[in-house]
Amino acid sequence: MIDSHTGSDDAEVAAAAACAGAEVVRALYGRRLARIDKGAGDFATAADVEAEKRILEVIRAARPEDAVLGEEGGHQGAAEAERQWLVDPLCGTLNYAVGNMLVAVNVALRGGAAAVADPFSGEVFLTDGETARVRGDGVDAELVPSAATRLVDVNLDPPFPGAPGFRAVDLLARPGFAERFRPRVVSTTLALAWVAAGKRAAYVTDGGDLSGSVHFAAGIAVCRAAGCVVTGIDGVPIEQAGRGRGLVVAADAETHGLLMSMIR
Repeated sequence: MIDSHTGSDDAEVAAAAACAGAEVVRALYGRRLARIDKGAGDFATAADVEAEKRILEVIRAARPEDAVLGEEGGHQGAAEAERQWLVDPLCGTLNYAVGNMLVAVNVALRGGAAAVADPFSGEVFLTDGETARVRGDGVDAELVPSAATRLVDVNLDPPFPGAPGFRAVDLLARPGFAERFRPRVVSTTLALAWVAAGKRAAYVTDGGDLSGSVHFAAGIAVCRAAGCVVTGIDGVPIEQAGRGRGLVVAADAETHGLLMSMIR
């Protein structure tokens, strides 16, 4: 059990928890899994539920006094707990359910350490809140954002709370976008970690107020620690009184500025 509450040790808790969830996701891949309907076309699978259980086991063993907010299980732990973990056990459930391996396991301590695990590549992107690195085969390397790929992931999943003021599909149709970037749609927040790693130049989504979101918290934390530019689609920091609607994460200021000029 990890006893101290330093950022570095919290990062190891996050990484261990994300890896535990990823192990479940990987083990159940390709099976016919029961679905839990959430309404509006959304659903969870048995893999989502089991992965979250494994993640919670790791967090409870290492940080028994902390609270957890899980996508599937909701809030657990003392309401007055000073620390809260945000857990998305399987981001990309629809991808996973149809046999697509583009998914992520997200674990973040609110305002602190975080980890994003790719169950199929074996990579874990993690941060202690100050530095960001990727772990593969037991070896850590610094995350270095880069816009060199010119690839921008754009989330086209409904709902679209920013419409009619902002529609992601309109961004793709702008001549300036096609001249500078190439769009991609992977439908998972694994794409956020890819921005931090230089595999993507940027990521854009609408999605409403994403501050404190279990889906985005880990990816945002990793990107910020790596030095990416992170704002809402209005250019406002996402924590500012809910004003920062949606999310624009870019490898550098130039890329962020170009995207913001097209969005506006």
